[in-house]
Amino acid sequence: MAFATRLHVRTLSSSSARQAAIKHITVIGGGLMGSGIAQVAASTGHSVVLVDQTEEILKKSIKGIEDSLKRVAKKKFADKPQDGTAYIQKIMENISTSTDAAAVVHSTDLVLEAIVENMELKHELFRRVDKFAPEHTIFASNTSSLPITEIANSTTRQDRFGGLHFFNPVPLMKLVEVIQTPMTSQKTFDTLYDFSKALGKHPVSCKDTPGFLVNRLLVPYMMEAVRLYERGDGSKEDIDVAMKLGAGYPMGPFELLDYVGLDTSKFIIDGWHKADPDNPLFSPSPLLNKLVEEGKLGKKTGEGFYKHK
Repeated sequence: MAFATRLHVRTLSSSSARQAAIKHITVIGGGLMGSGIAQVAASTGHSVVLVDQTEEILKKSIKGIEDSLKRVAKKKFADKPQDGTAYIQKIMENISTSTDAAAVVHSTDLVLEAIVENMELKHELFRRVDKFAPEHTIFASNTSSLPITEIANSTTRQDRFGGLHFFNPVPLMKLVEVIQTPMTSQKTFDTLYDFSKALGKHPVSCKDTPGFLVNRLLVPYMMEAVRLYERGDGSKEDIDVAMKLGAGYPMGPFELLDYVGLDTSKFIIDGWHKADPDNPLFSPSPLLNKLVEEGKLGKKTGEGFYKHK
């Protein structure tokens, strides 16, 4: 897709091509992932603007960040609660909020998108901020399953566009997948990689392939577990126990499906199947489809493959 696009790509001048370290970031999307990224970036001394559609959503996001930092401070400053309060205040001073992405990207080094997994909405968002962001600004998406190249094609800066896939919960999970498309410049990739390390994360590099590294292995594994169960080769309980005791996994595939959300797994596998219908690893599951249709999405709805209190 990168080679088929007819969009004009702006190239950097030699002076602006010397990409400085990322200091100011704009995180668009105040959900669990976006607020988690904002928290980690602010905790490592970055200036952060968190953007979402309404003030109500942003108030909830900020409260979530504060509550998370309180838990950190309680452990880190158990004997000195006053130091914990100062710790939280210092981090929160690095975060501001806005409901207008275009109005706050004029001086940002990085625009990091963490909105709903909808290609049309991502295109609309990036087309808009592309008009207002400075030439040096790098764009990145936190998508877990959509092609970075296709998202980048909505902009005029495909060379300054990459993927930064964080894992939930962001403050605790060390891994970040740094995705390089055929159009991503090496300088952009290196800057995103270094930024991930500056956040205290462990970055791994990946090309723009479906699911990147983790989900490309994890989702087919979970789907094969469902197929085993559908065929009657084993119960979901025994399959979970087998993978925990035999492979050393902390959770079995059905436990993990319920934790991730059955709708999320279905969305990913449906997208891959549409793009590559002949790949047996991407075959949909009738049972998974049935559970999603019934609203049994896992832990978040109280029932999926298992019932949850």
